Amino acid sequence: MKIAMIGAGYVGLVSGACFSEFGHHVTCIDQDELKIGRLRRNEIPIYEPGLDALVARNAAAGRLKFEKDLTAAVAEAELVFIAVGTPSRRGDGHADLTYVREAAKQIAAAMDGYTVVVTKSTVPVGTGREVAEIIRATNPKADFDVVSNPEFLREGSAIDDFMRPNRVVIGVESERGRERMRELYRPLFLIETPILFTGLETAELIKYAANGFLAMKISFINQVADLCEKVGADVHDVARGVGLDGRIGQKFLHPGPGYGGSCFPKDTRALVEIARQANAPLSLIEATADFNEARKRQMAERVVAALGGSAAGKVVTLLGLTFKPNTDDMREAPSLAIAPALIESGASIRAHDPEGMAEAKKLMPDLTYCADPYEAMTGADAVVLLTEWNSYRALDLKRMKAILRQPVVVDLRNIYRPSEMRAAGFRYSSIGRR
Repeated sequence: MKIAMIGAGYVGLVSGACFSEFGHHVTCIDQDELKIGRLRRNEIPIYEPGLDALVARNAAAGRLKFEKDLTAAVAEAELVFIAVGTPSRRGDGHADLTYVREAAKQIAAAMDGYTVVVTKSTVPVGTGREVAEIIRATNPKADFDVVSNPEFLREGSAIDDFMRPNRVVIGVESERGRERMRELYRPLFLIETPILFTGLETAELIKYAANGFLAMKISFINQVADLCEKVGADVHDVARGVGLDGRIGQKFLHPGPGYGGSCFPKDTRALVEIARQANAPLSLIEATADFNEARKRQMAERVVAALGGSAAGKVVTLLGLTFKPNTDDMREAPSLAIAPALIESGASIRAHDPEGMAEAKKLMPDLTYCADPYEAMTGADAVVLLTEWNSYRALDLKRMKAILRQPVVVDLRNIYRPSEMRAAGFRYSSIGRR
């Protein structure tokens, strides 16, 4: 099948490359000419394990192309995906649909013959209907269907999530559209992937409801961690005991400094606004979003407490800056709240991240960026483990203690065992453990 993917950001690029791996012919379109030039040279603008090889293989096979102009690709496409950004709108947190609406207009003007237009971007309930109205208004003779096909990709494991998903959600209301989507996902039918066909509004809400629930689960275990510290319990054992209940499950029960990234913060805010506009407020999600923002600020207070109550004149090392490992994504990362708060408290910051420093430098120019973790720790008064990269899981503790000015470690991801760290001579603190 011939596919046009409007948007070559994270979702569009990963989805386009994976569809081409299925054997489809995909053209990824982006208005950023520099990005298109880089992609044509197999220079991947994001860090995602395995993506460079996937893109190179399918580009070489002629199944994956990159273009700035959408006209020709849309005209010959059987399916056109909208995979543009939907950032939080300033002022109210609602998803900004500017790019979606513009894409719909351009698609309408370029389409030729029956076309299935698929919203891949995370969009508020009702967006599919609006896209259809825009297309009809722009091109009254257009023969098309609009489909909602939300993505459920986790950064760092996106390719595996696409190739072996736990489900595929398709909101479609015509038989022609349904059959075309069946053909698109035929490789997943063959491995018996659950394919859920729904109406448009249902598919759109599934994405937000899923992310809202997972965000709530993270905030829940973080609050439980705080309780554990007060009553002398161990949050890891609590999480295990709770997660062994099949109705709950063990995933997303890992305490930390709060969630970040491109999805959870944005989508919880948007879900709150969707619910408010529908006069069906989701107070649980509102509380989740508020708690998460407060959580990030509280982490800086933990570091100051570990330093004896004052960070003035102290050097603090941050290990990990991205919102999670195996990505260079800095969007809504806890480091963006923690680092400025520490600087405001009088500390100077030395930092290291295996993949995220280039982007971090744009957002936090006041930090000192170091080539490796040990350079970052040299002469520091405290080390803060902020992102659980594998390279931080087996640090040389003897070397750490020798190069630190003070043996203070604040482990916000619970990477190390408290007993071992104290035995090694560190003043060690973590989340929800004794």
